[in-house]
Amino acid sequence: MPPKYAILMQPDQDELKLSQELAQLLESFLGPLLVVLDKYLDKRLVRTLVQCCVAIIRFRNNQRGLLLSELGSYMEGYHGLSKTATAGTKRVGKLIRSLKWNVFHIDQFLLDEAAKEVERLHGLGQRILCIMDGSVIEKAESTSLEAIGAVLSSKAKRTGRSRKGLLFNLPPLRPIRVMGMEWTGTIITGLQGIPRLAVMRWWTTKGAYAEKMREKEEEILRLLVRKWGPLLTFVFDRGYASGPWLQVLEKLGVTFIIRWIKTHLFTDQEGKQKHLWQIGHGKKYLAHKLIRDAQSGLQVTCDLWWSAVRHPAYHGQLWVVRVRMQGKLSYLITNERVTTEEQAWAVFFSYKRRWQIETSFRYAKCELAMESPRLWSMENRLKMLGLVLLVYAFLLFLLEEVYHDLLTRLLRCTCHRTGKRCQEARVPLYRLRWALSHLWNDCRPLLGSVLAPDLLTVQALAPFSC
Repeated sequence: MPPKYAILMQPDQDELKLSQELAQLLESFLGPLLVVLDKYLDKRLVRTLVQCCVAIIRFRNNQRGLLLSELGSYMEGYHGLSKTATAGTKRVGKLIRSLKWNVFHIDQFLLDEAAKEVERLHGLGQRILCIMDGSVIEKAESTSLEAIGAVLSSKAKRTGRSRKGLLFNLPPLRPIRVMGMEWTGTIITGLQGIPRLAVMRWWTTKGAYAEKMREKEEEILRLLVRKWGPLLTFVFDRGYASGPWLQVLEKLGVTFIIRWIKTHLFTDQEGKQKHLWQIGHGKKYLAHKLIRDAQSGLQVTCDLWWSAVRHPAYHGQLWVVRVRMQGKLSYLITNERVTTEEQAWAVFFSYKRRWQIETSFRYAKCELAMESPRLWSMENRLKMLGLVLLVYAFLLFLLEEVYHDLLTRLLRCTCHRTGKRCQEARVPLYRLRWALSHLWNDCRPLLGSVLAPDLLTVQALAPFSC
């Protein structure tokens, strides 16, 4: 036990100050949401929400990261540490089961944060991309949870894949399905910079909560069009390459880029109907450039060819951009006018940003343990997933340029790495969560800088406000 008048060493003081600074930044980030929830909830539940976000960041475990009993052991009072998990688990349970709020409060908060990014990009005159895609949350061993159904297992597909020279598996006759929930998400981003979460929806195809995929996707699309209209360029993968989806896009009047399937039929400039791969086949590419490959980091050659096409389900003019990179071909269909090399490269680099949503899905499921909650009610499960989105949005918020010095201090203090790959990472998202978790485990932050705290918390925070 340290003596009564012990003086902390300088490194310890720096860690304490950094820990408290980041905690206050978290509360400031969540401030607009806390003010709204304060109208509906008791202040103790609002404070529990902030404590729960801190607990999610501190507890890094892919299998049990969102279990109420585990989070409860990381819940701390505003003027003392919890010695057992029972009290913390009870507080988290009361917050999740409260009928006075729902996940739409979190959805509105994330939309407001995305609106700030749209306004910023629009002010700079940059292209604003809205990337939409789908994924699943797998609950393979669950049978009685509310609102779950059969989903395609990406884990089974990935782990059962043959490895050249090491492992051979016969291809399955049918895709493997497990129990889980469907997930449709969108993010807002520019051609560069940090993406922002926009709309995230979880739904199912079975039971009383059953919904159809295209109806859910159209609902999300309508929400985004009503909010930002013609400012956005929507980017889709091949799962959206269909005539009915083109009709939806034309009806809503949106600008879009879709990676298309090469065997679908289009009409070329001469009025002949051909497979997409036959249009432009054998013709000389019109543009060439060396670009950086995202996976290997090497400079590779990319060639483009473009032309005007038409589709039976779309009355307007469409353009195809044929891309050849590392011997692989892909076809991008857009309703943007593509007649110059600059316009063709803009379409290509816009689609190249689509990988951001894939990394978002992977980070949320692997690092933030989105597949671990064991809540029977769908509404309660959505609230827990909403809390995870708040944590994810805060981590993205910390990656802004204005907090570069703070981020450098944090990584240097608790997650220093000497490897070239770690030091040159443009978005050190995994290291950020690791560093923040270790910092808050070693130096427990005191919360209460937004909502009115008790007297003991005010006395504890007073030295840091000077």
